[in-house]
Amino acid sequence: MSEIVTIFSILGVFLLGAMSPGPSFVVVSRIAVAGERADGLAAAIGMGIGGFIFAAIAVAGLTALLVQIAWLDITLRIAGGAYLIWIGIRIWRGATEPVEITSDASARAGSFWRALRHALLVQLANPKTAIFYASMFAAMLPASPPLWMLLVLPPLLFCNEFVWYAIVAFAFSASGPRSVYLRVKHWIDRAAGAVVGALGLKLMIEGMAAARRGVSG
Repeated sequence: MSEIVTIFSILGVFLLGAMSPGPSFVVVSRIAVAGERADGLAAAIGMGIGGFIFAAIAVAGLTALLVQIAWLDITLRIAGGAYLIWIGIRIWRGATEPVEITSDASARAGSFWRALRHALLVQLANPKTAIFYASMFAAMLPASPPLWMLLVLPPLLFCNEFVWYAIVAFAFSASGPRSVYLRVKHWIDRAAGAVVGALGLKLMIEGMAAARRGVSG
């Protein structure tokens, strides 16, 4: 019984983490509001896959390397930050481009997989998420968890991430939010690009600061 309580506690903590504003929320909401509902759900699947990967890595204990090997953590911070900055610049530069929404299947071929891949890469670009998974597992799992618990946590955390971002996708793909977005697309995209770029810049600055501390130490 205590293992079940632990699992639900972990799922609750990670759900709150997913609900906190960040680049993942910005990307999923923008994909959902600018495309079709299927694209938003594809982005939610991408976020879920990212959660599954981070959970599997944490279960394997490999994220402890990010804590013990400083240069790996620094490299991931700088590389992930650079990727988020690139995404932010792309969103910013595309702010003035008109959105063509079509239900033509041939015209939209591949959009589902593009949305999924884009969301997954944004999720994986932030090494802080890996650290969060590792630290929460270390803090909340029992000292010697049973094997079944380690096996069920990654798929459950996939569901956790997917369900939340699917809710986001459904909310932002509705006609009301979409019509608002199309009216003020320029400003929304500029704001979204600035937020994602700022988060990437913050990540890079933290990585470079850690690198300087390592050199001076």
